[in-house]
Amino acid sequence: MEIVLLLLGIILCVVGIVGSILPVLPGLPVSWLGLLVFYFIPGIEMDYWFLGITFVVMVLLYAMGYFIPAEGTKRFGGSKAGATGTTVGLLVGLFFPFGILIGPFVGALLGELIFNKTHSKIALRAAFGSFIGFLAGTFINIMATLVFLGLYIYKVWVYRDFIF
Repeated sequence: MEIVLLLLGIILCVVGIVGSILPVLPGLPVSWLGLLVFYFIPGIEMDYWFLGITFVVMVLLYAMGYFIPAEGTKRFGGSKAGATGTTVGLLVGLFFPFGILIGPFVGALLGELIFNKTHSKIALRAAFGSFIGFLAGTFINIMATLVFLGLYIYKVWVYRDFIF
């Protein structure tokens, strides 16, 4: 049972890292669930402070993941259409090589050009802002899930005598 829970926890942490890049999976919550599963291993006491602090960090960073791309779009003169285009471009881009990088930019650009009928220079600037916001949010999520994975590995190391 211990090995199954240990493997499930590490799998959740790794899936959380993948979910930080792919918008289909909620990376941070999945990664945090990996930390939670660790404490269901028999012989390991529940650390409510650790879980509570990591939960609050996860919720705050997860919420920021929605605001950062929109803020990037706004700061560069974009609109809601540009921010929506970024998400659509990311989803479509998943099916193409390098699409995960190019898709958000093209989506924001098309969103601005089609729905707002903005001048191409303004639309290009908004698309760039949306893309920068997307990259910043993704980077923060990746770093947070890597920290969660590091914490998981640390906890396994600390409790290695109970587990193995």
